[in-house]
Amino acid sequence: MYKPLIDRLERQNILTQDEYLLLIENRETIREYAYERAFAVRRKYYGNKVFIRGLIEFSNYCRNNCYYCGIRAGNNNLERFRLTPDEIIDCAKQGYSLGFRTFVLQGGEDAHYTDDDFCFVIENIKKEFPDCAVTLSLGERSSESYKKLRQAGADRYLLRHETCNPDHYKKLHPPAMSYENRLRCLEDLKRLGYQTGAGFMVGSPYQTNADLAGELVFLKKLNPQMIGIGPFLPHKDTPFKDMAAGSSEMTLFLISLIRLTLPQALIPATTALGTADPLGREKGILAGANVLMPNLSPVKTRKKYMLYDNKICTGDEAAACIECLARRIKKTGCEIVTDRGDYQNGIQC
Repeated sequence: MYKPLIDRLERQNILTQDEYLLLIENRETIREYAYERAFAVRRKYYGNKVFIRGLIEFSNYCRNNCYYCGIRAGNNNLERFRLTPDEIIDCAKQGYSLGFRTFVLQGGEDAHYTDDDFCFVIENIKKEFPDCAVTLSLGERSSESYKKLRQAGADRYLLRHETCNPDHYKKLHPPAMSYENRLRCLEDLKRLGYQTGAGFMVGSPYQTNADLAGELVFLKKLNPQMIGIGPFLPHKDTPFKDMAAGSSEMTLFLISLIRLTLPQALIPATTALGTADPLGREKGILAGANVLMPNLSPVKTRKKYMLYDNKICTGDEAAACIECLARRIKKTGCEIVTDRGDYQNGIQC
């Protein structure tokens, strides 16, 4: 009954929200077929390549008070840290020597850093490593700020929208934050020519299956080049500390539907998925994902960048982490590669 829906999704890359909901609510009967078709579509555009991004978590200060996040401004139990611009560049240098050709600069929305600070980092990384891509994940900023960072050489920007339901958004964020501004930021990023990434939490508090079906329709309309999803995982020092974690199984099924809906997208098997399930990243690759993001941050700061409890790989050296991932991903029939891993833009590998 549901196989024809998966087949049509593969052919046409879109279903109605009700059809997505039907698949989500009956996924037990169709998920293996969805994984199989998503893996085949991923292979069509990217072969068996899995791209690695060097994640540099540069600050756990944040001005926001999102109810789900461990580095929220209101968490007074957290030991805060900041890397200097030179320390961020040093992380990229280490990553380059290990084979990384994309660096992801991620932090809380920390007003300590100016646009000039970030431009200095971007320009120096691009000058020293012109064959590399720089991805930013700095949160909501002004149009002018995004423009400056783009002109400095930033290639990509990750900004998870977290939910496309405005009422749900209000349940996850304090009144000072605006769903409309989050969408404005995504529109600005696309307009300025960034390869733009969006995404959402799976199983976040108050989320319904209908919300999840709506996410797929929303993503199709937004058409981002990158899509990151992971299960909601609670943090002990947040208002959602007692909420149930999201399902890794649901996350995997949604990865497969996203791959069939946006076949050329860059989709990570996230650290959150690997935290929820010891084999989560491998399963994510088999469900259609094609990106991994090992950590290049200094080991001394990794345990301080704790968005949720029990985050994996907080003590690993980057080189050891890559070697481990390479062995594990090889078992899926795929291989880690060290090129930039750009969005294919319709060109098949």
